[in-house]
Amino acid sequence: MSAPRIDYQAVFAVTPSPYLVLTPDLVVVEVNEAYLRATGRTREELIGHYLFEVHPDNPADPDADGVRNLDASLQRVLRTKQADTMAVQKYDIPISGRPGVFRAKWWSPMNTPVLGPDGEVRWIIHRVEDMTEFVLTRPPRPKPEAGGEREAMEAELYTRARELQHLNEELREAHDRERRTALTLQEAMLHSPDLAGHREIAVRYMPAARSLNVCGDWYDVVDLSPDTFTVAVGDVVGHGLEAAAVMGMLRSALSAAVRAISEPGRAMDVLSLYARTFEGALATTAAKAVVDTRRQRITYTSAGHPPPVLARPDGTADLLDQATNPPLGLVTDHLPRPQATVSYTPGDTLVLYTDGLIERRDEDIDVGLRRLTDTLGRHTSLSPDQLADTLLSRLGVADGGRDDIALIVVRL
Repeated sequence: MSAPRIDYQAVFAVTPSPYLVLTPDLVVVEVNEAYLRATGRTREELIGHYLFEVHPDNPADPDADGVRNLDASLQRVLRTKQADTMAVQKYDIPISGRPGVFRAKWWSPMNTPVLGPDGEVRWIIHRVEDMTEFVLTRPPRPKPEAGGEREAMEAELYTRARELQHLNEELREAHDRERRTALTLQEAMLHSPDLAGHREIAVRYMPAARSLNVCGDWYDVVDLSPDTFTVAVGDVVGHGLEAAAVMGMLRSALSAAVRAISEPGRAMDVLSLYARTFEGALATTAAKAVVDTRRQRITYTSAGHPPPVLARPDGTADLLDQATNPPLGLVTDHLPRPQATVSYTPGDTLVLYTDGLIERRDEDIDVGLRRLTDTLGRHTSLSPDQLADTLLSRLGVADGGRDDIALIVVRL
């Protein structure tokens, strides 16, 4: 038996909570009956009108801030594409047919984005709960000064609601400042001047979900000669600004070392010695590969890092796992780090990545590696940019994962 067809417009019309539907330009395009009852407005007064044209601040209230607070919430929804719940607001509403006359109202609003197929905000659902009766009434007490107590309670509730609103605004502003600072720092530390000259290389940087958009993973591209360049990825233990700061130091040190010492194993030795000089760098993992385009060969090394992958146009994919040593700074005896060399054919694809791309808490790492090589084998004909996006999507981390991710895709 097929499921009955639902008339969503009829369901919306009788939903008990008051709802408005807004465009990204904050024009009212739909309203339900509960909202009309709560505000005393008609559909004709609302549909097709700018929200703050039909709901202005009460000019008789010098402290009115409903328009400012609601607009700030709606702009956050448009910017973040996430729902925003507001503190209780005093937002008086005009009385129909009585220009300039307002009715005192308190509301508990929530604004929710509706995304289109392109991932952009198509509409905003504005839901409110009328808190006026709660604010203005309380259980009666047989005292002559009950009216005064009611007014005192009203004032206290409203004051605390305003304090909560202002505190929320301050916290949001502080978070936005920290996030902007972190992003500026991260962009500066991840800048690779030589990358601009390599159309055959695509990079991706994905901080862990719910992070500040900064992390301890990195990527780097360095030209060594007209025929030789090197690519590298690394992973500092931890997340956030502290890990990002350590990442910046190690990335810079490795970039400098490989310019002076072209062999990736010896350059990684230098980095390992440097990592032992400060605690935050211990147990960092990294992988580096030097690509010689004239001889068509790749020389690589790994410090406790997941192996790079070399994918062929015929669908095969090989793990470059013949030169692996412990993470940086953990070995006290100075032994030369191994490096290995493999030949490639023009059209092959080299992929370096950090473990956030393949590791999952509930499965063995070999499962993630197979998922990576299988995906590469099926999609190696894509361009580097398309292949990078496909890897993130097919491995389930297109919107970020539990761990940070750095990814380099090189079409050889």
